[in-house]
Amino acid sequence: MDLAVLDIAMPRRTGLQAARELARIRPGLPILMLTMYDNEQYFFEALRAGASGYVLKSVADRDLVEACRAALRDEPFIHPGAETTLIRTYLDRARTGSPLPDRPITEREEEILKLVAEGHSSKEIGDLLVISPKTVERHRANLLQKLGLRDRLELTRYAIRVGLIEP
Repeated sequence: MDLAVLDIAMPRRTGLQAARELARIRPGLPILMLTMYDNEQYFFEALRAGASGYVLKSVADRDLVEACRAALRDEPFIHPGAETTLIRTYLDRARTGSPLPDRPITEREEEILKLVAEGHSSKEIGDLLVISPKTVERHRANLLQKLGLRDRLELTRYAIRVGLIEP
């Protein structure tokens, strides 16, 4: 049986973007997310994207094999140090139809944030995403406003903090 192990901070696209795409083209494929950060928003996004496990890199040497086994048994896995109530909360909300936590930014804004934080210019980002540099600038302005940040440096710090890129 196949298993995808994705890092939230990957080159070109995030693990969340890759998980969404894999869930579309390979429904039922077990997916594990690796991350440096214990971030509730990205935990919920990983579940929403189709991941069945969430493993911190700092304990991957201890937990990764067990997480892989759990995923292949179609069981959820979260590193033992995390609040297991996160999974219960997510499943309870899904069962009762209650809304999940809102995404702070759109998928497209997340793509642009990652590329900005990696140091790409608006023109380079536009070329990569096949959009105009003006559209990139508009998304960047929206990101700054939504996240309450002032500049590219703060965007980069935010991207590192939430695990989109590694320091």
